[in-house]
Amino acid sequence: MHTTLLGVDTTQLLKGVLDLAVLAVLRDEDGYGYDILRRLRSAGLDDVGDASVYGTLRRLFQAGALTTYVVPSESGPHRKYYALNAAGRAQLDASGKVWRGFAQTMNGLVGEQTA
Repeated sequence: MHTTLLGVDTTQLLKGVLDLAVLAVLRDEDGYGYDILRRLRSAGLDDVGDASVYGTLRRLFQAGALTTYVVPSESGPHRKYYALNAAGRAQLDASGKVWRGFAQTMNGLVGEQTA
């Protein structure tokens, strides 16, 4: 079940910021698909879908923002890890600035609600 905000399904909001969220999750530590999904959900993005995250990882990799490497696993299939590279860090920095400006604008528009 997806949360709605002002009649908008939050999954629609996530689509616009998922690239930024994935880059931010990978800022300090590389991760494999399910690990990245778990970190996003732990951060509060409960509605993020598996397919959306895996698609975002593929797209960011194809765009040159991520590198990958495979780590063998003794208990299951090998895991493909994703890591930020210089282009990904630059994209995270630029997208973060845009997000902070947008959030500041929206906070100003919405303001604090008082009862």
